[in-house]
Amino acid sequence: MDFEQITAELSERVLTITLNRPERLNAWTATMARELIEAFDRADADDEVRVIILTGAGRGFCAGADLAAGGETFDYRERQHSGPVPRDNGGQFALRVFDCKKPVIAAINGPAVGVGATMTLPMDIRLAADDARIGFVFARRGIVPEACSSWFLPRVVGISRAMEWVATGRVFSAQEALEGRLVRSLHPSTELLEAARELAREIVENTAPVSVALARRMLWTMLGAEHPMLAHRADSRGMFYRGQSADAAEGVTSFLEKRPPRFPDRVSDGLPEILPGFTAPQFE
Repeated sequence: MDFEQITAELSERVLTITLNRPERLNAWTATMARELIEAFDRADADDEVRVIILTGAGRGFCAGADLAAGGETFDYRERQHSGPVPRDNGGQFALRVFDCKKPVIAAINGPAVGVGATMTLPMDIRLAADDARIGFVFARRGIVPEACSSWFLPRVVGISRAMEWVATGRVFSAQEALEGRLVRSLHPSTELLEAARELAREIVENTAPVSVALARRMLWTMLGAEHPMLAHRADSRGMFYRGQSADAAEGVTSFLEKRPPRFPDRVSDGLPEILPGFTAPQFE
């Protein structure tokens, strides 16, 4: 994949996407947003990609929005848009991650501020370098949380912790992020990416791609469900369709034969409809 502000490398069925503006601490731009969305589009369509890891080049993960425009950085009136309000491109990327069919791991290798923090929230697992710094600094810049983070952040860490971090806008340590359950684990910076890859390999080597894709859709969608009956409907449909699949037969057979599984079903062939009637709201 040829990009200007990111790189994408596939190895052992794990796609590592790297934010690649190290001279600017990988600060966010419209170009980076477009390229990330395209990379995720390609990854979803490629059965060789089982897991996606997102990290940053150099000593930073993402320092937030590029502030080169100074005081006009967040004035979106000149952006091209079809409706009365232009869409936040951080939110467009967050929604793309939300809809991804592959598990996504964030390897936060350094400062992750503003959109550098919020972009990781729809990712499934976050690991961080032990010297990383994280901040939801929007109120200190006179703006508000973006990238759909008002939905994701309270669900990840709880409303009280989310409001503390957002209201103060302070930059906090990786240890505080761990204590607040924002990240799964901390690692020396030189060991972070390998820790993410080890986790990715566990997924690649042991699980059925279609089952993981469906499970990801079920868990994230049910975060907003108003009653467990909706989960029961999805579970029942999922068990019915997957129970008769070649993957289910292989999963049981490989377990009984005490050998690694070789799951034949492919995500690109399509996923069964287990959430009938669910449609994503439109931007208005």
